[in-house]
Amino acid sequence: MTIHFTAIDTETANAYRAGKPDDYGHKPERAISEGDGIPCRHCLKMVPKGQPYLVVAHRPFDGLNPYTETGPIFLCEHGCNRGGGDAALPEFLDSPGYIVRGYGANERIVYGSGGVVERDHIPERAETLLARDDIEFVHVRSASNNCFHCRIDAAEG
Repeated sequence: MTIHFTAIDTETANAYRAGKPDDYGHKPERAISEGDGIPCRHCLKMVPKGQPYLVVAHRPFDGLNPYTETGPIFLCEHGCNRGGGDAALPEFLDSPGYIVRGYGANERIVYGSGGVVERDHIPERAETLLARDDIEFVHVRSASNNCFHCRIDAAEG
């Protein structure tokens, strides 16, 4: 199986950049990067020191149910190229471990699929989860704060 890391789409990122209210109805907050720990969920890179970024409440799901978590994400304030789209581990994943969790087609957590995984083992764990019939996609989330980082999907073809 081949996987690919999926960043938030450009249309969503640009809407937030244009001032669209976040998923809690608030205007995006603006800040300046101090150089580390600000992972952009669109380019899947760290926001460089001195560069402006946005903080928004984002729900990385299409529908609403008790499992569709909403949380803070960071975005480069100025346009950046969408990252991901392949199996390469995104450079912004620089912590020792992350929560890797599977979701069904109904966007609900598949119980027993989640756990903290060492950074370098994320692709292997995602492949194992996506090989299951009951898992449609996988999230990579902060092991310390549970913030959404990116999605992993099975590559088509």
